Amino acid sequence: MPEQLTHVHWNARYRDRRPDDERPADVLAWHAHLLPRSGQALDVAAGMAANAICLAGHGMETEAWDVSDVAVAAVNRFARERRLPLTARIRDVAARPPAPASLDVITVSRFLHRPLCTALSAALRPGGLIFYQTFTRMKVNDSGPSNPDFLLDDGELLRLFPELDPVIYREERDLGDLSSGLRDQAMLVAKKAGS
Repeated sequence: MPEQLTHVHWNARYRDRRPDDERPADVLAWHAHLLPRSGQALDVAAGMAANAICLAGHGMETEAWDVSDVAVAAVNRFARERRLPLTARIRDVAARPPAPASLDVITVSRFLHRPLCTALSAALRPGGLIFYQTFTRMKVNDSGPSNPDFLLDDGELLRLFPELDPVIYREERDLGDLSSGLRDQAMLVAKKAGS
């Protein structure tokens, strides 16, 4: 999709939403106790930046990157009003990934661009963490995108970050009671080797 069409699509999606209506991804909400006490954090393809708001609330200097100027403006207003250490920026992370060894924490949810994964790993400082959650091809309902390019194969999320050490991995597929648990998604918390 051309950049301008993408921008228009996401602006329309976020126009009537507010940051305080959103909640962080389960991978971050359930494992926030693993966050460092301080550091630099990035929420990738942030939208209304629920992950970034969570990170900033834990005291991290946080940036939220998204292609939607509507979302970025709303997040910056929200952060100013609440005096959070959070800055949202209009930025296409696929075109301009974060600098190597520049971040202590990265969050990604409901976004998949496989070529970016190597750059995200490189962007972590030693000891840095990535919190990643997105949709899988193994579905038990209709949640998430229908385009298979934006869906993970079984176990793929682990394979996308071979240079990181997995701390938490969850992918329930179609096992057991399909009305319970984390379905249609995989989650990963992984750490870069070092301090």
